Amino acid sequence: MNLTPYFKSIIDQDTASVVICNLAHEIIYMNPQAIANYHKWGGEALIGKSLMNCHNPKSKEVIEKVIAWFGKSKEHNRIHTFYNEKQAKDVYMIALRDENGTLIGYYEKHEYRTRDEEPFYNF
Repeated sequence: MNLTPYFKSIIDQDTASVVICNLAHEIIYMNPQAIANYHKWGGEALIGKSLMNCHNPKSKEVIEKVIAWFGKSKEHNRIHTFYNEKQAKDVYMIALRDENGTLIGYYEKHEYRTRDEEPFYNF
């Protein structure tokens, strides 16, 4: 069974931005929320470009350190990068691995702390 369309749908339905990069830091995928959130920086046109173009030298150095840490162990898969108080969210870098556990890329994960006030099962 090909699970690819299922995984793509999961990412596309996420309300948080998902930007997936390969190990050369090229943006290989952005979900619709990321395209909208990063519109003023180019949105979908960022796909195929280097994520490093969006960061200052200190951030680039930290990203490289995280990638090196991911590469040291198959157990190194998630690291907390910061908390955004204004948006009440924690942000993580997540390792992406193939079926053999080889590091193939990474993405940034946003976890919001704000309670969703929408009623349950609001059809």
